[in-house]
Amino acid sequence: MSITGLVTALRAEASCVSSARVPFNTIMPVDDLAALWLSGMGSQAARAAAEGLHQHGVTALVSFGVAGALNPDLKPGDLVLPDAIHAGTQLPVNTAWRDRLQNLLPADITVRNGVLANSDVPLTGTKAKLDLAQATGACAVDMESAAIAAVAAAADIPFIAVRAIIDPLQFSPPEALLDAVYPDGGVNSTRLIVLLLKRSVRVSTLLRMGAGMRAARKTLSKVIQSAGTGLVRF
Repeated sequence: MSITGLVTALRAEASCVSSARVPFNTIMPVDDLAALWLSGMGSQAARAAAEGLHQHGVTALVSFGVAGALNPDLKPGDLVLPDAIHAGTQLPVNTAWRDRLQNLLPADITVRNGVLANSDVPLTGTKAKLDLAQATGACAVDMESAAIAAVAAAADIPFIAVRAIIDPLQFSPPEALLDAVYPDGGVNSTRLIVLLLKRSVRVSTLLRMGAGMRAARKTLSKVIQSAGTGLVRF
């Protein structure tokens, strides 16, 4: 049986695929067509998840979640279905599969193709985003897709990335906030309160981040609703 393996870094992303409580860092069968792995943030975690899914017999891999905009035209909720992943070299995407998925999506989703760049660290400023865009020609960035694409290429199985924009080019989460965030995107409330009291993080910033995540999750949920958990691979 053909099974699509979806890797998500954040619990908020995983909840767009399944309403059930998703375990951390282990495979979770979703239905007959798909399995899910909530990996946590970063390339090392994503690579381990992709390898775990492959070892459990999935026949295709998807990097599913959010991304940061490197192009000023992209806004929260826009969807990036890239042609390739840039991580020093270009890693391939199965464009035939990507195109079938794209053709099923509702017209109210703004879809962008092009290049999705890899970053080893969260980008917390506009200059860092602009520098990466200039170096790679990419329209968006994430920290996991390159690792998943590399596992798929080594295993010779199809791969696509499905990434909704969470923050625009001119806005990024402050670096100070990273110390209060768990690998799966959960927040350490005590640390967050300390940051707010020190004014290292502003309430307005948190509200804007929340709005970006809601817009991205709305789009990701529409993708699953339109294409199913297997994302029309078969």
